[in-house]
Amino acid sequence: MTAADAHRTILAVWRIEQPRLITSLARILRDVPLAEDLTQDALIAALEHWPQTGVPERPGAWLMATAKRRAFDHFRRREMLDRNHEIIARNMDEEQQAMPDLDAALDDDIGDEMLRLVFTACHPLLSRDARVALALKMICGLTTEEIARAFLISEPTVAQRIVRAKRTLSESGLAYETPRGEELSQRLASVLEVVYLIFNEGYTAARGDDWLRPRLCSEALRMGRVLVSIAPTEPEAHALLALMELNASRTMARTDAAGEPILLLDQDRTLWDQLQIRRGLQALVRAENLGGACGPYALQAAIVACHAGAKTAEDTDWSRIAGLYSQLARTVPSPVVELNRAVAVGMAEGPEAGLAILEELENEPALKGYHLLPSVRGDLLFKLRRHHEAKAAFEAAAELTGNKRERDLLMRRAAEAARAATEDEGRG
Repeated sequence: MTAADAHRTILAVWRIEQPRLITSLARILRDVPLAEDLTQDALIAALEHWPQTGVPERPGAWLMATAKRRAFDHFRRREMLDRNHEIIARNMDEEQQAMPDLDAALDDDIGDEMLRLVFTACHPLLSRDARVALALKMICGLTTEEIARAFLISEPTVAQRIVRAKRTLSESGLAYETPRGEELSQRLASVLEVVYLIFNEGYTAARGDDWLRPRLCSEALRMGRVLVSIAPTEPEAHALLALMELNASRTMARTDAAGEPILLLDQDRTLWDQLQIRRGLQALVRAENLGGACGPYALQAAIVACHAGAKTAEDTDWSRIAGLYSQLARTVPSPVVELNRAVAVGMAEGPEAGLAILEELENEPALKGYHLLPSVRGDLLFKLRRHHEAKAAFEAAAELTGNKRERDLLMRRAAEAARAATEDEGRG
């Protein structure tokens, strides 16, 4: 194995193991920033050793053992081995190589270690943006670049938010615990946002070689189900669960046997999970009955429900979807929502109408460098048989995306537009 291959393998393992390492160490140390720092130390150790020794048979256990040793050294250096730290040290010395079972019930109201970490990262002492950035880094293992892409902001801004958030958590001495009562309600909105962003990263990965990261989708769904059990009267918790269930129902139809993406209108709808669709629709009804029909997650879930209820792509009620996007844009104004509305309007009223909305977004700073803007433009131009322009738009989108599968898809669409342009010239 070359050094480059080893590094790619290490980073792939790291994406899987990082959240488990942080949650396990945070449970032991009761200090989230320190747990995150020690997992980074374990990664550096792997980058130093594995290219020479090979990837261990149980890489997660190796990383955990390394992180625990670093934690022990940290306490020794600071001469803090009082009675409590002696207990911690003994725990670290136990021969417990297996990773913890994150699904096992714990002795609090949530019973989910990963979700407890999200609640800790979403403490009100931190700014909203800092909470989300910190949680995405620790839970998803996202890089600052990937988080910046998710929020359409610069990498230095994300890095500063994460550093400040970790410093605040360290200096405040906040307990690593599950909030209850009013404090839980205060943090819930941020936690819902983080869980949804985790799901989105799994649903369409920002970077890498794979279109999907199913483990992240599963983690987000599991956390969403726990959230509705601890906040049963919160409509947006039910709405978020509905949105995730309905989106996840399409998983089996979203890629072919080779892992290549299949776009929504081309999917085999017989592969959609009907049980998951029913669960999603039930959660949406629950959210609406609680008075949350106009909440942002409920509106998005209603949009996905329109797709779920259409037996064929041609049966899709695009006018209703466009109307729901208009309502969503009034509730949470966003250029990304407007971009999605342009797609729906283009389907309901024709590509010219969709392009008219895109023209208003051309100079939107938040969409600069966002690959879906030229991708949508390319699709609308293709439908108008403006094939040369469509080819250029798809190529521009391919340059901007960080996901290999998506880049390949966009280049295939560019090639399709080029062939159509040649045929047009032949007929002319």
